[in-house]
Amino acid sequence: MENRTDMKTLNVKFVVAVVFFQLMLTNGKPQAVFSYGANTVSKEDFLKAYTKNNNEGKPTEKSYRDYLELYIRYKLKVKAAYDMHLDSLSAQLTELKNFRNQVANGYMNDEESLNKLINEAYERSLKDVHVAFIFVAAPQNATPADTLGAYKKINSIYNELKKEKDFGEEAALHSEDPSAKNNHGDLGWINVFTLPYELETLAYATQPLHFSKPYRAKGGYVIFKNLGERKASGKIKVAHILLAIPPNADTAVKAQIKLQADSVYNAIINGANFGELARKYSSDNLSYQTGGEIAEFGVGKYEPAFEEAAFHLNKDGEVGKPVLTTFGYHIIKLLSKRNIPEKDKETFEGLKQRIKADARIAVATKKFLNKIFRQTNFKKYPVNEQKLSIYTDSILQRRSTADFPQFSNNTLLFSINKKNYTIKDWINYARGAKSNPVFARKNNGELMEKFIEMTALTYYREHLEEYNKDFAYQLKEFREGNLLFEVMQRKIWDKAAVDSAGLRNYYNAHRDKYWWQPGADAVLFTCTSEKAADDVKSKLQNNFPGWRKLIDGSNGSVQADSGRFEQAQLPISDKKSVTAGFTSFIVVPPDNTVSFAYIIRLYSEKTSRSFEEAKGFVINDYQNYLEDKWIAELKKKYPVKVNETVLKSLLK
Repeated sequence: MENRTDMKTLNVKFVVAVVFFQLMLTNGKPQAVFSYGANTVSKEDFLKAYTKNNNEGKPTEKSYRDYLELYIRYKLKVKAAYDMHLDSLSAQLTELKNFRNQVANGYMNDEESLNKLINEAYERSLKDVHVAFIFVAAPQNATPADTLGAYKKINSIYNELKKEKDFGEEAALHSEDPSAKNNHGDLGWINVFTLPYELETLAYATQPLHFSKPYRAKGGYVIFKNLGERKASGKIKVAHILLAIPPNADTAVKAQIKLQADSVYNAIINGANFGELARKYSSDNLSYQTGGEIAEFGVGKYEPAFEEAAFHLNKDGEVGKPVLTTFGYHIIKLLSKRNIPEKDKETFEGLKQRIKADARIAVATKKFLNKIFRQTNFKKYPVNEQKLSIYTDSILQRRSTADFPQFSNNTLLFSINKKNYTIKDWINYARGAKSNPVFARKNNGELMEKFIEMTALTYYREHLEEYNKDFAYQLKEFREGNLLFEVMQRKIWDKAAVDSAGLRNYYNAHRDKYWWQPGADAVLFTCTSEKAADDVKSKLQNNFPGWRKLIDGSNGSVQADSGRFEQAQLPISDKKSVTAGFTSFIVVPPDNTVSFAYIIRLYSEKTSRSFEEAKGFVINDYQNYLEDKWIAELKKKYPVKVNETVLKSLLK
């Protein structure tokens, strides 16, 4: 029987062979746009640099080639800096370290998770939810028996609610929140950031007119009911006058305070100053001195009665009738209302900052830690955690550890990228944590979790460029930018500045380049306003030689510059009709300053610049000359080869 291969199989084998051959040629490396000596620049790196520095329209072959020459020169200069070991200078190392510390925080989060939290917060901000709840206490440190009792109680209430028992009555009868007996569990309206994140999530996940299943929160079990939803009310700023009702006040006292509140309200309606009355009568120690003004707020910040009265006001300056809360009677004045923010960059940046300061950031942090554990090959070694906890306490309390022969300073707890962390590392951390009030109440298990998280985060931060390409690129870009400045300073700028003979020789060899175009000897004036311009001009009419003293005494409203100027530099609209003396005023946008000139002498023809007059131009040209000469030397040392195929592929 003959061995036969069909055409389809043959084609597949041929394609595989070609791909394998191509990989052999490139060693699996990214395609290089160009090389200089033994160094290459990948297509990806070139495009990243090009995109960052070119924002004008669609790329063309010319724009790529123009930038390619600039980028080649840049890479050659940086290579020269490395050859001179400038990267080891203490100043370079310090600046790089400082920059690294500044930008690393921006990469120490899970952007995807953070963005989800931002979008979630914005969507929730569009809607207010009217919430009631029932609470049964079960603290984290409760005994198993107490926790079981609380669990049974909340489930008993839940079963009664499923039988269509009234939620408010159940809250008044059974909720362990002290205020429930009076408010029947009604929390009022809430919005994003009003409640702790886990409870906020429960509230927004509960459908209108429905109640949730029992939920285990930090302090106990809760059942939420969504009493209704509405479009978010936005933010509001008010001033108020509080006429406080003392604790245990009888009916007569309450009635007297009500009469006083009505009297103050009527005075305001009849034209009395709200702020003065607040300073005189308000019992709110935090706001009375500011005329009763309190910080901008949304729903869920204050008692429902206060918020309802405040948000009921419609016009700025409107004052509502006295409203009763548990504190007393409030007279509220609307100062401003702000609707739901637009879905824009500024809004999302504001939400981002609030989320980073809120407990919900722990959600993103947890996902970020899991990502770190995966990327750094985190490995936890088997250790009896209960015995380790007792051993830890024995060490910290200087008790005998003879009962724990399996533990020593070198016992491995976990590793990160094959870097081992031992009991000694853990004990050092625990000793410091126990003396810190923030961690003093945490048990050893909680502290161990914090120790692992802190260690993983520290390791990841210290090796961030190994795990984050964007950070590595930014760090490299900063390092090379600093090196470029340092090497240019040494090889070009300083040399050009001090080489007086070279500058003079360059000027003499290129004298025909340096000309004064037609213009004038003049004094140019720039004024902050037309009034300032009128004032200085009128004073100069009779005493122009004293212009310097006059400018010095203008307190910055007028500035001036004297010298020879070409026509294009003169603040005049008609360049053809320039005469000696004062020119007309010209308003210069965008700051609307006013400029004019005093023409001393006119030059109608171009004239040659002396060396001193041309020196600034000569230095600049001489620097370019030195740089071109240096680049030519570098190209000989590191021959440049452009991969035309890869370069042309950029347009595809």
